[in-house]
Amino acid sequence: MKLKTIIHVLFAACILLTVAAANSSPLPDNLKPEKYFGFQPGSDGNLFSYEQVIDYYKALDDASGNVKMLEAGQSPMGKKMYVVFISSEENIKNLDKLKAINKQLALDATLSEKERNNLIREGRVFVMATLSMHATEVGPAQASPLIAWQLVTSGEEFIADIMKNVVFMVVPTHNPDGMDMVVSNYLKNKGTKYEKSAFPGVYHKYLGHDNNRDYNVLTQDDSRMVNRLQSTEWYPQVYTDKHQMGMTGPRYFVPPYHDPLSENIDAEMWNWVGFFGANLIKDMTEDGCTGVSQRNGFDNYWPGSAKTCLWKNVITFLTECASCYVATPAYVEPSELSVGGKGLSEYKMSTNMPKPWPGGWWRLGDIVKFEISSTFSALRTAATKKADILEFRNMMCRRQVEAGKSQPPYYYILPKKQHDPGELASLVRLMQEHGVEVASLKKDYREGDFIFNEGDIVIPLAQPYRAFIKEVMEKQIYPERHYSPGGPLVKPYDITSWSFPLHRGLVSWEIDQRIPVLEENMKPVTIPFRLSAPVAKSFAYALLPSNCNESYKTAFAALNKNAKVFRTTADWNKTGQIIPAGSFMVERNGETLRLLEASDGGALYLEEKPAAGMEEIHMPRIAFLETWFSDIDAGWTRYLLDNYQVPFTTLHPGDVKTSDLAGKFDVLLISENAKSVLMEGKSRREEGYVVSDFPPEYTKGLGAEGLNKILSFINQGGKVVTWGESTTLFAGSLAIKNERNESEEFNLPFSNAAESLGKAGLYAPGNLVRMELLTGHPLTYGMPAEANIFYRGRGVFNTSPPVFDTDRRVIGRFPEKEILRSGYMENEQLISGKAAMVLVKKGEGQLVLLAFSPAFRASTQGAFKILFNSILMK
Repeated sequence: MKLKTIIHVLFAACILLTVAAANSSPLPDNLKPEKYFGFQPGSDGNLFSYEQVIDYYKALDDASGNVKMLEAGQSPMGKKMYVVFISSEENIKNLDKLKAINKQLALDATLSEKERNNLIREGRVFVMATLSMHATEVGPAQASPLIAWQLVTSGEEFIADIMKNVVFMVVPTHNPDGMDMVVSNYLKNKGTKYEKSAFPGVYHKYLGHDNNRDYNVLTQDDSRMVNRLQSTEWYPQVYTDKHQMGMTGPRYFVPPYHDPLSENIDAEMWNWVGFFGANLIKDMTEDGCTGVSQRNGFDNYWPGSAKTCLWKNVITFLTECASCYVATPAYVEPSELSVGGKGLSEYKMSTNMPKPWPGGWWRLGDIVKFEISSTFSALRTAATKKADILEFRNMMCRRQVEAGKSQPPYYYILPKKQHDPGELASLVRLMQEHGVEVASLKKDYREGDFIFNEGDIVIPLAQPYRAFIKEVMEKQIYPERHYSPGGPLVKPYDITSWSFPLHRGLVSWEIDQRIPVLEENMKPVTIPFRLSAPVAKSFAYALLPSNCNESYKTAFAALNKNAKVFRTTADWNKTGQIIPAGSFMVERNGETLRLLEASDGGALYLEEKPAAGMEEIHMPRIAFLETWFSDIDAGWTRYLLDNYQVPFTTLHPGDVKTSDLAGKFDVLLISENAKSVLMEGKSRREEGYVVSDFPPEYTKGLGAEGLNKILSFINQGGKVVTWGESTTLFAGSLAIKNERNESEEFNLPFSNAAESLGKAGLYAPGNLVRMELLTGHPLTYGMPAEANIFYRGRGVFNTSPPVFDTDRRVIGRFPEKEILRSGYMENEQLISGKAAMVLVKKGEGQLVLLAFSPAFRASTQGAFKILFNSILMK
């Protein structure tokens, strides 16, 4: 039976059906999805929750020898996460053996031809799928029980071939927390005027839509789980990440991708991705799925999404389906259909969209239909090409190892002595988690220009994940591609810099000469890797140097445990070692001992008490302002604060006017957001405001009263720390009204020139730039004289001589030249010498203004201390 026939059986009267009545399945009738859930998955207005779909798979596992569900990890909010294997009974019984075969093919470059052929004959293609990572994109997760039921009950020949040659390895939802949030919100609003409204807030504990930006730094539990499945446990040969997109463009995206592509990926890997994509568009069109597109919209240049396993030799591809209003149908007028110009300049029949969708009703059932069609196409391709795919996986392993021996670079060497040694240890552990082999030098090595020391870290590139190593360790240079010779640049889909060493402020040497003697001098590092010596048995205080991020984490945690913590105010020569200003002395007790044992920041252990001139510090009372408008930078900042054990209270803009800011808080943090969203609860465009479709409780801005409350808070001695576009809240004419309604008008002595410079040609799509710092200032404790910051062109400060009770001090500025450190930027000269970090004073209080996010995707570790110092500065 063709896929088209199956799809038509599964769908009748525009609603999914599951299996033809003639199916002779031995499984209980009550496991048919429409009976189990009490509604037809994909039908209008109906959704099942995460717990319901997991219970379904548990029941299917109990009833069928074709299904095995294993616990694989947990979500950031503590929900258990699972991976489900669907295949023939024989394959399910032999999962452990097949898992071992996967590992050998993925990692063993020394297999003989006979050994390899035996493994290919005995192995199966593991096709891994993660569903509905972005929780409002419900279709893939809602389709999965129908796909599973069809696989385990159909007797069709091509499905039998899939079950014989393929193990379908599905994560039922990549984002359990978000799935339950979205389903609950939708069902709450169903039948009301807000049924079609967007989800308020972020559909994840922290990241919302940016959970698909975490696969390089691996900060979240769900990301780490999926990475383990891909990189160090199951080694699937094929991976698909299933998403949804807007409702007024093409109905579906399949690869090949649009330019630019990563130049570290082997050409044959791109060809395999394209091969799956060619079959997807062919099969889906045959199944009656119109509007399927390719080579448009989405590039595959940056690592960080769940598809990062592409750099680890997995045939990896994205699919994107047009959305409706979660589970409510949308009617799209033909005149509303449009495309964005990146691969599709007109919504017309073209090589990248051979059969456009004509418009009309678009339902969750249509999305589910497309997901079923695309999934079976990928599985059939994998089954048909089983031997070739398994051979390709080991060929890529061999090729990458050989390239590491014959092509530069050959190694990345990171000196053990770093400005922040804790970040070196963190990088090593992260590479280990990615499945990368890391070594250290057994003894000093000196020859010619090379001077390396015992304990220096070496990452050799002669290993299977060479492409990944090179991608994340090198400086990024954007591959400029144009729509026509001399024409407009093809702009990146996302950011353009992610270099692990540069973002961490680490020294890393790229070695372009192979040194066999050096290779003989290497030994594997321990897993997990640690730099610090064990905690001393006897001491009164631990001295934690301010140049280490780990010191701040330990100090914050100690403050939370009511331990005494002091801070140095000047450099301190201690037993010949210069301890930088801003370092912490933490008293010993049972709690701090446990904290120190977990730290990797190079503490010194002292019997003496804090010296004169050291200041005892206390944990400030922190308010954190977060909007309901998918406030992703706020989510990342919350994660960073939680990870470093900094307590805070979240306020929403509408709460501020009635809050006792001055009485309850010392510090107010305001992360990156548009001024119009903060002030008015509306997004602003050139043509005017865009009214939110949220219920009214989510659309309240600060308003004049809320802003007045913040300005009064500053005037009375409070501190505000803010960055990027949010700094414009405090630019221009301001006024504070007192209880008698008397107004004090003033201007703070700064302005944010980012908007005007953007119009003049400044373009910074997410890159790393240099910033020169005023050293010795409390805001720069622990920082080098020059730091790398992640920059998106949303802050460029001009300062002016102050009047009244205001003042300003430039703490950090862009250098005069060679500003770009990694990534892509246009017209950098426009920010030459301008301020990037300003301390402003008003009345008794202070504002710390940053041109950059110090918490961007938790990936700019070299700038974390700026945020922490801003919080602690008195």
